[in-house]
Amino acid sequence: MSKIKVKQVKSAIKRPQNQKKTLEALGLRKIGHVVEHDATPNILGMINKVKHLVSTEEA
Repeated sequence: MSKIKVKQVKSAIKRPQNQKKTLEALGLRKIGHVVEHDATPNILGMINKVKHLVSTEEA
């Protein structure tokens, strides 16, 4: 299974609660924080929901 690196590039301040919870569920805490996940449909859906706040790359 392929891995994907997710980096938070924008703040969650003044964002809807569901987007804040999605960032928290991905394990992102602050701008510049990078986490690595398996590229499962669940994770890809969460990334798609906050795609304007994060950047991604193949690991």
